[in-house]
Amino acid sequence: MPGTLVAMPGVLPEGEPVPRDGALPAAARRAVGARGFGVYVHVPFCASRCGYCDFNTYTAAELGGGAGRETYADTVLTELALAGRVLGDSPPPRVDTVFVGGGTPTLLPADDLARILDGIDRTWGLAADAEVTTEANPETVTPESLKTLRAAGYTRISLGMQSAAPGVLAILDRQHSAGRATAAALEARDAGFDHVNLDLIYGTPGESAEDFAASLDQVVAAGVDHVSAYALIVEDGTRLAARMRRGELPYPSDDVAADRYLAAEAALGAAGFSWYEVSNWARSEAARCRHNLLYWTGADWWGLGPGAHSHVGGVRWWNVKHPTAYAQRLAAGESPGLAREVLTPDEAHMEDVMLRLRLASGLPLSGLDEAGRAGAERARADGLLDADAYAAGRAVLTLRGRLLADAVVRDLLP
Repeated sequence: MPGTLVAMPGVLPEGEPVPRDGALPAAARRAVGARGFGVYVHVPFCASRCGYCDFNTYTAAELGGGAGRETYADTVLTELALAGRVLGDSPPPRVDTVFVGGGTPTLLPADDLARILDGIDRTWGLAADAEVTTEANPETVTPESLKTLRAAGYTRISLGMQSAAPGVLAILDRQHSAGRATAAALEARDAGFDHVNLDLIYGTPGESAEDFAASLDQVVAAGVDHVSAYALIVEDGTRLAARMRRGELPYPSDDVAADRYLAAEAALGAAGFSWYEVSNWARSEAARCRHNLLYWTGADWWGLGPGAHSHVGGVRWWNVKHPTAYAQRLAAGESPGLAREVLTPDEAHMEDVMLRLRLASGLPLSGLDEAGRAGAERARADGLLDADAYAAGRAVLTLRGRLLADAVVRDLLP
């Protein structure tokens, strides 16, 4: 399916241990920021758990001592100070992007989010044109909090709308009312945010074509300049998966999801949006999420917070998952890093193909091996790669190719 929902995973991979002081190889430190540098801040708190969610998030009832919201900003700033020491005399040339995600970042006071951003600026320096994003659930922001965030330097906000249909929101266990997301988007515009995104999820059991069309209509009417739309993925261990196993709800249909994606492309295209990544549309190049583009093009970023992933100079690592363990390690003066890995050239190539093919810019055919170029030729002949782009030496998905993106990737890789 063309879109999958991505955030901090609930299950971490394995790898080699991270040094207690978080030290990085000298070669990694010398290379930092060569292709851009961003900072991700994970805020793991949620007021309640949505039925489809398996992200690394926690409600108040699930957390122990030393990991509450009240002290969280200070704990993140402690990790930031450690990060500053690790990079030492090889800091990135600037911070191009900051993305605060979760969870629900806006469960923290706006002043705490402002302090975190100020700490990032003091540690490494924000670029003059830095993109600074926070995610938010619509019910957790007010006109006043939005103005505080904008005054602190946040330039972009991503609001979790998911659907305009009350019945769909109920199945997803979302807490906001059907109209709250678009109202919050208008409030963010009024507060002076440069860019506003609305997130949609399609393919929820019980969602009709008319429900999704109404959601798209509301998104367009809200005047946002960016839309993300993801196919619902049912993850093991979630409440939604349990309901489907019991037969209370049907499993999502791939055919329905494909129809929804085509509807999104048609409605958003008619409203002046263009796709730039399989699951993301923007009204202009300036409205594209630059932070996510750092991920998709292999740049560097430092991830702050429990379970957060980082990538610096070819080294990738991830923090301990639970907020209490995260806070305890930092209180002891240790890195919260759990494990790390250095990708082999073959692994790095595989990831590069997987991510760049999802972009409207595609990838150069010259970067593929002989088998990959043969696969690209088959995909072009099958109408999955754009013929004009192919003739110019690039692999770029057609609309049909976007629906079958995973299959095209498999054709391009050994």
